Amino acid sequence: MFELTQDQKTLQNTVREWAQSELAPIAFELDKKAEFPTDLYLKMNRDIGVCAIPFKEEHGGLGLGILEMSLAIEELARADQTFALSAMVAVATGLTLQSFGSDMQKQEYLPGIVAGTAVGSIAGTEPQAGSWTAGFTTRADRKGDKWSISGEKAFITNSGTDITTYNLVAAVTSPKDAAKSKMSLFLVPAGTPGVTIGKSYDKLGWRSSDTHPIYLDGAEVGDEMMVGNEGDGRYIVHKTYQSARCFLSACALGLSQACLDHSIAYVNERQAFGRSLGGLQMIQKMIADMAVKVETSRLLARSAAMKADAGTASIYELAMAKYYCCESSSEVADLAVQVHGGYGFMNDCPVSRYARDTRITRIGDGSSQIQTMIIAKELGLDVTFT
Repeated sequence: MFELTQDQKTLQNTVREWAQSELAPIAFELDKKAEFPTDLYLKMNRDIGVCAIPFKEEHGGLGLGILEMSLAIEELARADQTFALSAMVAVATGLTLQSFGSDMQKQEYLPGIVAGTAVGSIAGTEPQAGSWTAGFTTRADRKGDKWSISGEKAFITNSGTDITTYNLVAAVTSPKDAAKSKMSLFLVPAGTPGVTIGKSYDKLGWRSSDTHPIYLDGAEVGDEMMVGNEGDGRYIVHKTYQSARCFLSACALGLSQACLDHSIAYVNERQAFGRSLGGLQMIQKMIADMAVKVETSRLLARSAAMKADAGTASIYELAMAKYYCCESSSEVADLAVQVHGGYGFMNDCPVSRYARDTRITRIGDGSSQIQTMIIAKELGLDVTFT
């Protein structure tokens, strides 16, 4: 069921070779500098066109699917999860436009995403509300033939690079006294007056991804910048998050595989007690546990991606893949640090960076706790979301 086609294997190998030759050797420096590597992002897309993978041919894409994009993300994350995350978010914003955007939005803003010469962000999360989208307070109010948007967004990836062309902003558009708030999604071009990109966050991990708060103070856009229909913002955002869960599962899987790769190489080389570390049973147990988690993650991630492409993926399956892949990635990274001993605790050891990077996957795009609630609800338990 999960055997890849020859074309899929070729794509996977192409991305792997590029990532291991161009990205992996400088991942430590990218983390240390904590700056989005614009030139490398542009080079990747010139060299192998990663961002074109899941888009329709009519938009300049390769016409492939979520599975193929997930394979590419997995290989990028195997070299540097942070870089994979930046590409993942850009592609997710483009897929949102492809599915829900107007002809004008697709014609003007999609080509740069597909070609990999531009990135966009999804500005959903707010300081007081992340997974709880009903708690968003950013508002868009009608003023003549414009919408005036005011509010604050937090932890927004790709929002302030020098190739960011737009931010997709979720804002409440229902009346203030409405019994239940409804929100809409707006494409806010970079440089729009009234939009301030805050200072870049100083993060534990994902340090070379571009992440900022966004402050909106009367930022005005016309009706043509609304993505989808008025009031459909929560539905669109949730659909975007669901498809992105395949990508984040692949991100976590790629890092887990890297942890296993480095650990096997290390224990076969390192000598202790008169033999290689790999000859010690306790080390063997940790390596075996890592391998089981990696392969289980791969099965769940690929199953979810295949079903997403077939249009049969349920929220239950997507939540399960995201939950398991991201939780086990932290567990695998922790085991990798343990296997490497004191060296694993040093910042110049790759597995140290992996442990820092993958920790956020259990929080972003719906925390592990939210995923478990979704799983429980789909199993018929009494779970209430507000």
